[in-house]
Formats: sequence, C-alpha cells, structure tokens
Amino acid sequence: MASPWLGQQSLGSAAVAMNNKGFRRGSFQSSTSDEDMVEIAGGALDFSITDDDPPLDREMLGGFSLYNGGGMNGTSQMMDFLEEPLPGVGTYEDFNTIDWVREKSRDRDRHREIASKSKESTWALIHSVSDAFSGWLLMLLIGLLAGSLAGLIDISAHWMTDLKEGLCLSGFWFNHEHCCWNSNETTFEDRDKCPEWESWSQLIIGHGEGAFAYILNYFMYVLWALVFSLLAVLLVRGFAPYACGSGIPEIKTILSGFIIRGYLGKWTLIIKTVTLVLAVSSGLSLGKEGPLVHVACCCGNILCHLFTKYRKNEAKRREVLSAAAAAGVSVAFGAPIGGVLFSLEEVSYYFPLKTLWRSFFAALVAAFTLRSINPFGNSRLVLFYVEFHTPWHLLELVPFILLGIFGGLWGSFFIRSNIAWCRRRKTTKLGKYPVLEVLVVTAITAVLAFPNEYTRMSTSELISELFNDCGLLDFSKLCEYVNDFNSTTGDDLPDRAAGPGVYTAMWQLALALILKVFITIFTFGMKVPSGLFIPSMAVGAIVGRLLGVGMEQLAYYHHDWTIFSGWCSQGADCITPGLYAMVGAAACLGGVTRMTVSLVVIMFELTGGLEYIVPLMAAAMTSKWVADAIGREGIYDAHIRLNGYPFLEAKEEFSHKTLAMDVMKPRRNDPVLTVLTQDSMTVEDVEAIINETTYSGYPVVVSRESQRLVGFVLRRDLIISIENARKKQDGIVSTSVIYFTDHSPPLPPSSPSMLKLRSILDLSPFTVTDQTPMEIVVDIFRKLGLRQCLVTHNGKLLGIITKKDVLKHIAQMANQDPDSILFN
Repeated sequence: MASPWLGQQSLGSAAVAMNNKGFRRGSFQSSTSDEDMVEIAGGALDFSITDDDPPLDREMLGGFSLYNGGGMNGTSQMMDFLEEPLPGVGTYEDFNTIDWVREKSRDRDRHREIASKSKESTWALIHSVSDAFSGWLLMLLIGLLAGSLAGLIDISAHWMTDLKEGLCLSGFWFNHEHCCWNSNETTFEDRDKCPEWESWSQLIIGHGEGAFAYILNYFMYVLWALVFSLLAVLLVRGFAPYACGSGIPEIKTILSGFIIRGYLGKWTLIIKTVTLVLAVSSGLSLGKEGPLVHVACCCGNILCHLFTKYRKNEAKRREVLSAAAAAGVSVAFGAPIGGVLFSLEEVSYYFPLKTLWRSFFAALVAAFTLRSINPFGNSRLVLFYVEFHTPWHLLELVPFILLGIFGGLWGSFFIRSNIAWCRRRKTTKLGKYPVLEVLVVTAITAVLAFPNEYTRMSTSELISELFNDCGLLDFSKLCEYVNDFNSTTGDDLPDRAAGPGVYTAMWQLALALILKVFITIFTFGMKVPSGLFIPSMAVGAIVGRLLGVGMEQLAYYHHDWTIFSGWCSQGADCITPGLYAMVGAAACLGGVTRMTVSLVVIMFELTGGLEYIVPLMAAAMTSKWVADAIGREGIYDAHIRLNGYPFLEAKEEFSHKTLAMDVMKPRRNDPVLTVLTQDSMTVEDVEAIINETTYSGYPVVVSRESQRLVGFVLRRDLIISIENARKKQDGIVSTSVIYFTDHSPPLPPSSPSMLKLRSILDLSPFTVTDQTPMEIVVDIFRKLGLRQCLVTHNGKLLGIITKKDVLKHIAQMANQDPDSILFN
C-alpha cells in the first residue's frame, strides 16, 4: 500500500512486533533517561525516548482505571476507556513534527476549564492565579540559570585561555589580569607584567628570555591547546553528541515544530557547558555566543518540567524556548533588547505578543544576573564593550558601505566554502575521524597563532583591542602614534602620524586576517561546540581597523584635499579607527547570518552609542543585499538544508503555478490511499495495516466505496489505545470491531466486545480541494504549522499532502534533490 509519509517518520525505528494478544513497541518501553545517546560522527543512530520530552504522564500510569460497563455479553457491553485521557495519547515520537493546531486547541481547552472552575472555590481560584503566574516564574528561573551559567563559562574560559601562557603564583585560580591587579609591583605602562605571573619557561627553566624560553613557551601553548580540544571532543563524542556545533540551526528546526529528543536535555546542557569552555580556551577560531543560545534553550526545556502546563504541551514549550533563546543572546552580548529581536528575527517560528513580553523579561533577568556576577571585573557584560566620543561625518558613509560590500562578499564566500567542506565531511571517510580532525585543526591553528600576538590572544580580546579608541593612556602597538602636540582639550586627541608600532600592527593584523578567514571555514561544524559570531566579527573588525587607520593617515597627511577640507582641519580629531572596526564587524556578521535589525541593536548595545546607528544600518543592509545577490541562504539555513531538517522557511516566497493534485499522494499510478473505515474494521485489520505501513496516521472514511471523509487518526494514538485495551479489558480480541462513531454498529449477539476510539479521532482535519493552488497550501502549512492536509474532490477523499511532500516539492521546484529532505 503506498500512501504518504505523515509528519516526519522516526528513522530506523524497529518494526512493530504483533500477535493476537497485542503488541509492544521497543521505543515505548525503553528507559526514560538521557543516557541513550546518538553517535552522529559515524555509526548507527540509536534513539530512545528521553526525559527531555516525556511521552507519558508517569503520575497517571500508576493510578489509571478503566471504565467498563458491567458484564461482557453481546453488543451491550463496549469499551470507551478513552473517556479519561490515556497516557501517551497525543504525544509524539522522535523525529516527528508536532501538530500546532491540536496543541493550541488543547491549551485553550485547558485554560477554559481552569477559568470555569476558578469561580467554584477559593482553592480553584488560587490554582487559576498560579497557572497564570507560572509563565513569568519560569522566565525568572531561565534568566537566573542562563545568566549564572554564562558567568561561569566567561570566568572559566578567561582563566583557561591564560593558562596556556603561564600561571599565577599568588593563586593558581587567578587569570593573568586579576593576578596583576593584586600585585603591588605593577606599573601602569606594564600592567600586564608582574612578578606574581610567570610564563611556563620561567616556571620550568627559571627565566623567560632567549630562544629556548620562546620555544618552550611555544611548545606549552600548543600542548595545552591540544589537551583542551582533545578533552572537548572526547566528552562530546562519549556523552552528548548533540553538544557539538553552534546549535542554532537545530533550535530553529525544533522551534518550527520538529522533535529531536535529547537535543535540549540535561546531559547536553552539562557537556555543552564544560566543552564550550574547553573549546574556547583551546584557541580554535570559534566563539561562545551561538552555543550560549543552545545552553539557554536547554535550561528552558529542563525547567519546563517543573510546570505541567509546559511539560504536557509542545506548542507552549516552544514559546518558552523562544524566550530562552533571547536570554542566551542577552548574556552572550550583554544586549537584552538585541536578544529579543534576535529571537524574533532569526530563530523563532511562532512568536505571539505574550512571548515577546516574556522574552524581554527573561533577557532582562539573565543580563542582570550576569552583571551581578561581573565576570570581567569591569562592571561590563562583555569583554569588548567600548565608548566612542567623536561624531562621524556624512562622507564616511562611503567607506562604511565599502565595509558592507566586503562583509557581504566574505559572508557568501564563507557559507559556500564551509558548506562544501561540511558536505565533504559527511560524504567521505573524514566524518569517521572526528577526534583526529579536531586535533589536526587545533595543531595547525595553535602553531600558526603563537608567533603573532593578535592571533595568540583570545578572539574576544582581539575584538576589544580593535574596537578600542586610542587615548593617552593606551600603550598597545595599535596606539603607537607620534605625539607632536602640546595640549589637548577634553577626551579627544587630534589625528596623529602613525608610529612604527602601528605599521608593525598593520602587518600582523593582515596576517591574522588571512589565518582567521581560512581556518574558520574548517573549524565551524567540527564535533566541538563552536559559535560563529565572534570569528565573523573578528574578520570584519580587522578589515575595519585597517581601513580606519588608512583613512586616518589619509586625513592627517592630506587634510587640504576637497573631501577633507570641509570637516577635517589640521589638529582635529576626525577619524575614529575603532568605529570602522565596529562597522566592519557588523558587516561581516550580517553577511554570514543575514541578520539586520537585531544585529544593529546588538552592536549599539555593545558600544552604548546611539549616534552610530546610521553607519551600522548602512553596513548591515549593504552586506545583506550583496550576500543575498550571490546566494539567498544565511549560514544557519544552509546548515538546515545540508542536514535535511524538515524546516519550512517562512521568509521565502513560493511563486510556482502548481496545484494540490500535483503534490498529493497517491499519484496517478500509485496504489490507492491507505484508509480506515469508521465502523467495519476489526482490531486484527487495523493491526495488519499498522504492521504493513510506516505512516504516521490514517484518514478515516465512512466506507471504502463512498470515500467520504470522517476524520484523521494518528498511528501512535492507535497503537497505544489498542495496546491498553488488550491489557485492561478482557473482552477485546483480534475479531473485536473498532468503531469511530458515536453509536455502535449493529452486530450479531455472539460477536465479541467492540472498541470505541472516537476520542482519538481528529474530527476536523484540514482539507483542501485538488484544484487549490500550491502557494495557498504552502501558506497554510507555514502559518498554521500543519503536519498534513487532506485533499478532496467533490467531497470525496482523494489524497493527502504532508509537510515532507511540501518540502520535497519546493526543493524540486528549486532544482534541488527532493530526497535530501530527510533527517540525515
């Protein structure tokens, strides 16, 4: 029997073992812990139902009682034990899509019931108030947990990054900066040098000068990097394979209604938190910002189990995860408003107004918690917070737009190269050696990074250095200008001639740029937690700083040129190279992720400067236009397509003139649609259909001849209901008739008890006619979040369209391989 594949069918699931007495499903009986993990890198997928998405309400399993009506003689006694909700009915299997319409309807019914009962007693009123308040309490807990974990990650990563270069004698738990803060012998000029902090060469051979000391420091740097990355990849591989990567493509897919069990579980949270610190500390070209969104969503998912309202409803849970994603970006960048906009623009599929307010609250609490922890000791939420004082001039929009063009070009280049490399990893033997790949990339990165001080430092510190607006008290190479003035007014220093330190820094930054551009392609997508925000910002910030210094020197030596004469007189502070670095960072991040509004808000929350919104907007918009002209997909959408996740993109237009009949199954030459009849099939008939097919659900019709539609029933609900009926009720045998009507059909007195399953039947499935244009069908699937839609002709059932059929059709119309729409 050929018929559609309803929803997204669980892959590699065992066949259903059946006999006359009933059947059990292996996955349904399996353990309910996260310990059944998935080896993604290579090998079989072994999925089980885990605590993260409980399929059964265990509280109800124990005290479940069935209704039966007296004796078991003849047709007078039939069983409708589903008057009470049955454990497991209405839940979903792994790698299935949720039914948004059904979930929202169930929540409305639950809310109506609570509201009606609240007038009956004081206790019911208290329950009603606590139910309304539970959402805000959950947001508070998510904000507190996400902020605390972000603070822990920041402090640990800072300490372990410095551990590669040396150790603090006054307390090994101090990082380099804190160690020298506590010293009484630190001078302002050499504030990063103090007797309490010793490099590895000083600790091992007693001095830090000379070639041997340099080689020893070099060796220790590479060794620590390899140890950190090896630990990270072994922990991910051994305990939580889902902890690798950034997590944002999968979170987008989960928020669109797909179920990936274990992806937001407790093991994933623990391992991702630990390995994120290790991966960032190893010096690999990756960031912690993307994975922090995954960490926050894990917090949200785990805390949902404390509240029945969210534990039992998949749609409500996804509202919580949208708010958790906002909290994740809030702590990653210290940008609560940017976090809310990021969740709205980039990751969320369904974002009602109530979720907007709750996201704002969760982001606020998370940022406040991180600020209380104060991980960097400077009362800032991020390492590269900066303030500029010089206003920008209209003519500077030209270099800002040039940075936008570069960001778009680099974004497109990166996406194409990274996807090509990841596809190669999936399709060749390379994917079978994740540990070796991580060690090789780490070794290459560390060996090339150590000689250059701008690649040796952590990427966040590099961005901080590039954003910095040089003042009198800055002693870095980037601020080595020739000071030939007598006095200054206020904070602003006039444009000055670049000294030898600036020229050296330019060469080193150019080399750092080449390393970052290429090594990030191979790093993103490895089997360690890896974010893309920081490496992208670093590439843009380097290009921006180089251009900014070039503009500054041009204005200094040629202030009489027409373009400068109106606004940049000699001795004035006209150009801020740090601002160019910031605009470049925004442009490159926009080119890779295609964010616009949230990106600009995150960047101005980082800098605290509202007057720089126009340059940021110009660069972000230009980079998006340029990148979109080359390829429509951002990096996250490209990875969703590469992995074959069933994600229906809400932003894309469907412009083809096809009809529902062109997409529905069965097609013209296919066997007829597999259906159930409303009152003429026995338990044995239904079990045979379930055994022979792998579909997620079946249409129910009046009779095979009339094909008049009655409703739709899910495979999982059927299996659970029949299994429970066989166990709990003596009269149910293989020849018992199953009926989905209100009243039982007339049968001979000697026939066995009948099984009434009307309560698991969806009496209002979505239907379209065979002549409905596909653009309307696609819109219905997007806006209502459907799993399937039935197709009728003159009121008779003709076929069915599933979400997977829609995705395959869209891929076919775009000349892509339709068979790639599968969970790979």
